[in-house]
Amino acid sequence: MYKQLIILLVVVFSLVSCHQDSITLVERDYTTGILISGEGSGAGTGSVTYLSSDQSAKHQFIYLSANGVQLGTFLQSIAFSEISAYIIVDNTNTISVVDKSSFIKTGEIKEDLKTPRFMTVIGEKGYVTNWGDPYNTTDDFIAVVDLSNNKVEKTISVGNGPERIISKGNKLYVSHKGAYGTNNIISIIDTLSDSVSEIKVEDNPDELFFNSHDNLVVLSEGNTIYNPTDWSIEGHTVGAIQTIDVTSNTVISSLPFKEGEHPSLMVFDAGEIYYYAEGKVFKINENDEVLSATVLIAQNLYGMDVKYGRLYGVEPNYTAQSSFYVFDLETQEQTFTTKVALGASKIYLRD
Repeated sequence: MYKQLIILLVVVFSLVSCHQDSITLVERDYTTGILISGEGSGAGTGSVTYLSSDQSAKHQFIYLSANGVQLGTFLQSIAFSEISAYIIVDNTNTISVVDKSSFIKTGEIKEDLKTPRFMTVIGEKGYVTNWGDPYNTTDDFIAVVDLSNNKVEKTISVGNGPERIISKGNKLYVSHKGAYGTNNIISIIDTLSDSVSEIKVEDNPDELFFNSHDNLVVLSEGNTIYNPTDWSIEGHTVGAIQTIDVTSNTVISSLPFKEGEHPSLMVFDAGEIYYYAEGKVFKINENDEVLSATVLIAQNLYGMDVKYGRLYGVEPNYTAQSSFYVFDLETQEQTFTTKVALGASKIYLRD
């Protein structure tokens, strides 16, 4: 038993080691299933965990296993095209391009990026939000990447702290969380002309999606106001779920949270909006005119997604492996948990 334990520890150490010559490369198929990205921390590298759809199989450090090198810290997000996955590590200003089935590296985007955050793909173009210098409010931009050669072909200047980015038709919609500060706008970019317009929302918008009526739904977290002398809390601006008519670019509904309550996650599935605030998950219909007072699930989460009548969530740990949960939405019971990537933050359901 002691010998087996030593062997196991050696294998684990080799997986988290930065020495390429100690890695046995493994090729697997990640076309279906669940990917969980971990930011990493001072305790270790960012990484990606794979789970099969039925959670019967799990593979840690899948980028390391496929390529023999670490991703680095901090892994911010992953975007997908039909054939590739784009893994954004923001503090190294790098996007690693991998085959999305095997996770074998096929390229890299590392020039003309500055604190990249999120990316969306339209055809042969990738659009990447960049904070620039997070302390500078005037140098933020969208990098337009030619995916045929992984080169940034141009940049589009936008307001401070661009975060999430999604597309509809020839338009890009960008939430501006404000980098290390705060902001309260959604940028709309016409990809044919590169023109930029803005819609004012509540403070610190983050998640956004299109609902069943083709309206844009935005979650704004609201802002905590601190005393600059002693950092005591002086007040709060409200968070809200707001719906925008993208034909007129106007806010047509706003569901405010209580003062001091700061929502941080929102996903959409089958006409229902699931959102997270103060350690609890709630649900409303996309047509509801008030927020819910009924707690669906009580669990600390940093990332979540919903599909197939299940809620998938991660609770991060920055000194050890994080926790991944599955909840049955009908019974509201936890049906599965396992350990995943260090600093786990985002979930990608592949099928």
